[in-house]
Amino acid sequence: MVRKTKEDAAITRQRLIHAAREVFLLKGVSRTSLEQIASHAGVTRGAVYWHFKNKAELFYAMREQVFLPLIDRMDDTLLSEQSLTVDSDPLSRIEKSLLDTIKELDLDLATRQTYEVMMSKCEYVDEFADVLQEILNNCSGIVEKYESAYERSQKLGIAHSNLSPKELAMDTHLFFSGLLHMWVKDADGSLFRNRAHSLIQTHIKLRRTSLK
Repeated sequence: MVRKTKEDAAITRQRLIHAAREVFLLKGVSRTSLEQIASHAGVTRGAVYWHFKNKAELFYAMREQVFLPLIDRMDDTLLSEQSLTVDSDPLSRIEKSLLDTIKELDLDLATRQTYEVMMSKCEYVDEFADVLQEILNNCSGIVEKYESAYERSQKLGIAHSNLSPKELAMDTHLFFSGLLHMWVKDADGSLFRNRAHSLIQTHIKLRRTSLK
């Protein structure tokens, strides 16, 4: 019975995250109430408060459900034991981590909707100011991973040394953040979605000491 109760609670929590994502996408985060999310999920408002103390916490759970697996995959690509071997190609691994994110957006509806909510449907003010700070902290961690890969690339002599690894990492982060924003807004895929792969490949190619 206890196991069944835990399973039911987990299912309800997932329903609420799924409902929140859909209502946020439709109405925008600021115009969405917990009552609307509960109604969309087919549960009571009390069920929402059993799992989440407020809307910001529910938003954060929605984001983490998508973002944490992406970070794990980035770690596997950039920081795995294989990626740290002398003969590995860190630039190719940066490229792969960017392409994998685009692939996930292409294939997974929940990931695509979550990014759209985060980038187009939320004003990071009031109770969401802490969420914004957490996002910025995560971005700093991503930049550090890029920086480590660029540092290895320069030591291997395959990346230009006219800029520091930190500068290259920040440039890649800002390039990809901008691409993601444009990718999300390009609903019909005619401007950025259909060119995302080639844009990423060109971005990395320009960093190589020789064209590849």
